[in-house]
Order: sequence, then C-alpha cells, then structure tokens
Amino acid sequence: MIAGVLFVVLAAALCIAALLGIFGVTHLYLSGAAAIEHDGLRPGSRAPAWTLDDADGVPRSSPPARPLQLVVFADHSLKSFPSVADGMRALAGDEQVEVVLLLRQPSSAAVPVLRGLGLDHVAAVTGSAALYADYNVRVGPFAIFVDSAGLVRSSSLVNYDWQLAKLRQLAALQPEPAGQAPGQLRRAARQPRTAV
Repeated sequence: MIAGVLFVVLAAALCIAALLGIFGVTHLYLSGAAAIEHDGLRPGSRAPAWTLDDADGVPRSSPPARPLQLVVFADHSLKSFPSVADGMRALAGDEQVEVVLLLRQPSSAAVPVLRGLGLDHVAAVTGSAALYADYNVRVGPFAIFVDSAGLVRSSSLVNYDWQLAKLRQLAALQPEPAGQAPGQLRRAARQPRTAV
C-alpha cells in the first residue's frame, strides 16, 4: 500500500517537473535573441490600420497621408537610447515621413520626455497591448516604416540613429514584384552592355 502511494507521489512530482521544464524552455526560447529577431512585421506585409488622437487631440492615422510613416514603439525605453532620439529628430525634418511614437498604454510623461529630447514634431499616440501584438512587437525601441498603401516597407529593433537612417533607405526602395524571390535580380531593369 505504501509503495503504491509512494509511486503515485513520485509520478506526480516527475510530471510537474517535466511541465516546468517544458515551460522553462519555452520561456527561454521566446525571450532569446532568435525570437526577438522575428519581432515586427515583415516588409511587404499589411500593417494594422488605425486612427488615434495624439496627445494634442489631433487624429493620426495609419496608413499615412504622407508617402511614409515611421511608427516607433518605445514606451519607457526612449530616454535610454538618445541616439534613437537623434535619428527620430532627423527623420521628423523629412517632409516625406510622418514620425509617430506609438505607446502601449497612456503615459503622462511621454510628451514631456519627447519635448525634453527635442522631438516636438513627433506625435505621441496611445495604442494598446493588442495593437502592439498586431504589429508583433514585444521589445522597444522598435521601428516600422509603413507606406501610404498600408504596407510595411522596413522594420527592426533599433538602438542607434544610423539604424533608423538605414531603415529609411530600405523603405525608399521599390518593393519586389509579386512572385519574385527577395534578392533576385531584376533582369528587365538592366540595360544591355554595348561594345565600344
């Protein structure tokens, strides 16, 4: 009788240990660098459409009216990345780009922080955890360029201004035609060489 009870207790302990092991491995996988590498929406995919009022009550929309919109996801991390703020400031001066800081939840400190960083022309809008999930963003600061058709042109986790500048360059490139593999040469666009 005692052996049977001991067997049941031992089996239950082993099952619990196995479940904790599975959850631990899953947690490590989802929080590791490889998982973060897959955050954000892929270029060419459709970005979520939304209209939200900024901190001044002005409605902001995505897809944007301008050719490009830079959506920056940085609830509390922007102060820790002054170089990202420098890159945002440079892009806020680009007439082709609307720069929007998308917050996960309301923050009374967001606008004062933006002003303190010299980002007066950056609109701060409050989204939600669900909207962050629609963009597949877990870690910030994260940047996504969206075009006026609502398509993602480039996206990445960012730590420096040069990364934002590179994403801006990538966003300006023409998207690959449907059915063409990324990186495949466009032979029709090449001019034939002539011997001289």
